[in-house]
Amino acid sequence: MLNIIKNDPWLNPYANAIEGRHNFYLKRLSDLTQAGRITLSDFASGYLYFGLHKTEDGWIFREWAPNATEIFLVGTFNDWQKQESFRLKRIDNGIWEVKIPSGRIHHEDLYKLHVSWEGGSGERIPAWSRRVVQDQQTLIFSAQVWEPENRYNFKYTGFKPDCSPLLIYETHIGMSTAEKKVGSYNEFRENILPRIKENGYNAIQIMAIQEHPYYGSFGYHVSSFFAPSSRNGTPDELRQLIDTAHEMGIAVIMDIVHSHAVKNEIEGIGRMDGSYDLYFPNDPNRRIHQAWDSLCFDYGKDEVLHFLLSNCKYWLEEFRFDGFRFDGVTSMLYYSHGLEESFSSYGDYYNGHQDPDAICYLTLANQLIHEVNPHAITIAEEVSGMPGLALDIESGGYGFDYRMAMNIPDFWIKTIKEKKDEEWHPSAIWWETTNRRADEKTISYVESHDQALVGDKTIIFRLIDADMYWFMSKLMSSSYTVDRGIALHKMIRLVTATTINGGYLNFMGNEFGHPEWIDFPREGNQWSYKYARRQWNLADDHNLKYHYLGDFDKEMIRLIKSIPDFQALPLVKIWDKDDDNILAYMRKELLFVYNFNPQKSYSDYGILVPAGEYEIVLDTDNQQFGGFGLNDDTIHHFTMYDPLYAKDNKGWLRLYLPARTAIVMRRIS
Repeated sequence: MLNIIKNDPWLNPYANAIEGRHNFYLKRLSDLTQAGRITLSDFASGYLYFGLHKTEDGWIFREWAPNATEIFLVGTFNDWQKQESFRLKRIDNGIWEVKIPSGRIHHEDLYKLHVSWEGGSGERIPAWSRRVVQDQQTLIFSAQVWEPENRYNFKYTGFKPDCSPLLIYETHIGMSTAEKKVGSYNEFRENILPRIKENGYNAIQIMAIQEHPYYGSFGYHVSSFFAPSSRNGTPDELRQLIDTAHEMGIAVIMDIVHSHAVKNEIEGIGRMDGSYDLYFPNDPNRRIHQAWDSLCFDYGKDEVLHFLLSNCKYWLEEFRFDGFRFDGVTSMLYYSHGLEESFSSYGDYYNGHQDPDAICYLTLANQLIHEVNPHAITIAEEVSGMPGLALDIESGGYGFDYRMAMNIPDFWIKTIKEKKDEEWHPSAIWWETTNRRADEKTISYVESHDQALVGDKTIIFRLIDADMYWFMSKLMSSSYTVDRGIALHKMIRLVTATTINGGYLNFMGNEFGHPEWIDFPREGNQWSYKYARRQWNLADDHNLKYHYLGDFDKEMIRLIKSIPDFQALPLVKIWDKDDDNILAYMRKELLFVYNFNPQKSYSDYGILVPAGEYEIVLDTDNQQFGGFGLNDDTIHHFTMYDPLYAKDNKGWLRLYLPARTAIVMRRIS
């Protein structure tokens, strides 16, 4: 019996489905590796074969296009004309090839394919293009030859991510600048990486790397899967960014999109050879993602597996990414894409609505990634709660290292929107921040980019709203709303970050309460970049209150990092009382105490803890974090003897707990 079933007896009724899924993966793995004669990594090397490659005597280009009747390579090197010397020849298995002598193609030349098929023809950007650029006048996209004489060479090899715990700073290169423009890889490397290092995060998760025709898609409507977005600079500048991050001890995780593809035919792979089902299902009901207006992959095809698995290996090998956050996993797992499904019982995960080919692909992808780099990190963005997602493959899982704890940001938003302050019950907070499968690691977070997009609000904007425009200056009088918002912002983050069992994530700028929303340039906002940037000056200006939040975040991260394997420490609830709005829990020698009550401060509040001496090591109410400084953090606290609990070596701490504050204490003896 697989461990996933042994670990969870409630899965016993579905043992046949789980074991069938696992056996299907084993069969497909055997098929792709020729019963073990080659490795999965050998299979996933398509990027070394397809596309444009420089050879000793010229160039060679290959494309998979079985429905095509004629293909020409056209570009600036032949005035975009169909010339016989650039005609591709069909070789086998629907593959086309052309060899071009030296001197005909040069670095930075633009090119496309002119593809003909029965009943039509058109220009296409090759599916395996490694660089795609957009003409700023015509707005037309073309592939570009990228073979510089001095390609960037990595200096820091053998990097291993620090996962104890994993502290992720989610980023978007384009919107990382304070200027109203698209930021570059170089600007991010020079200006933002040092901030992240100083703030204590040990990983970045970069969005929108794969080329996408519409900037406002946030990078989720991918057109060219092997091309790093040229909006931000060159492939070598991206390599240098990753290399510099490694020098700083920062892992670089790529937000990879294999759940769907953009529908565009000229820029994307929608109809590379005129057919609708080259990479996608023949049935339009399966092919088109109605909610996202995009195309869904046919994961049952060997060629699609070859394309996507090669894509994973490409980013690991060619750019030294340290792993991937897989976007839209729920959409992949279910034929319904998870839309309008309740997922209220285990039966909902094994009712035949699941896509076995997509599930197999995800398992194969995790197998491959960890085969290529045993230290790689994989994270699943998945909302349904599918069991086994972040469990190792041998135990019957899907092989992800982590899954996103997507329930937590939903809980905080719902709480802020719908609950009165006195209804912020510690029992609910504890449940949501710790409710996870015991055998799977999660990435906890208060908010990611999702919560900041236009039409939604960041946590700080929900808490403070319009008062942010008037009362965030330290030179002016404050407001109750701002004081409340600053206090709760710190408490929400502290309880989320310190109850982790795997890692913690923050979207850039949210740590200091970046105001307003994210809105990319589009017709509806007159193509403005005003809200597609980060105003770092707000955090740097000590006349404003934003720095309080940033300073607290830095100290919170420092505290977590100061404890080896913090995420693995036993998490023990000490006390929760909804009537008082008090929550307390311990991790080894650290004691965390929260008073979520909006009005009541408690004197001599008794909490039963291991006997000894305690000191305050972090206080949300400290004046350096924008608090009122109502506690004297220099005072040490000693437990009071109680004969009822003496045999357990426990005693009572009597604490002063001001309203809307939290303290972290360390037992020192």
